[in-house]
Amino acid sequence: MKLRHVEKGQLLLRVGEVCLYGSFVLKGCLRSYVIDEKGKEHIIQFAPENWWIAEQISFFNKEPAIYYIDAIEATDLVALDLAFFEELNRVVPNMPQMLSSLQLNSLRSFQKRLISHLSETGEQRYLAFIRTYPSLSLRFPLWMIASYLGMAPESLSRIRKELADK
Repeated sequence: MKLRHVEKGQLLLRVGEVCLYGSFVLKGCLRSYVIDEKGKEHIIQFAPENWWIAEQISFFNKEPAIYYIDAIEATDLVALDLAFFEELNRVVPNMPQMLSSLQLNSLRSFQKRLISHLSETGEQRYLAFIRTYPSLSLRFPLWMIASYLGMAPESLSRIRKELADK
């Protein structure tokens, strides 16, 4: 377990590397994302204060990562390696069940996000984003939020204007 400070723009994980630790954000914000063959970024997750982020398959299976993680603000975090979790499992009763529950919650969150992208309107996705990340819509540029929502920045701008007019 290490306390770390990372500067805005600093990469914590690159595609193809093995994820060596999970990060709990104390202050600032991290994000995970992929870059398509045209060079466009697609944000998978934001991790603001009090959120966890890791490339879990890479972390637990020691496989190459399939996405990037970087700091979108100067960030203070707690980095926890696999040995920390293994020791936690050994010394804390019911820790394996608690970690399993956390992983199921993460999977549930990704499933909901996938279903949202497939079946909800842009407005519904934006409103869900605001419920999930209430402070982020004021902290980040429009293009980042649009990337997370899977839409063009112009579409998000139109949705925000329509909501403001209601």
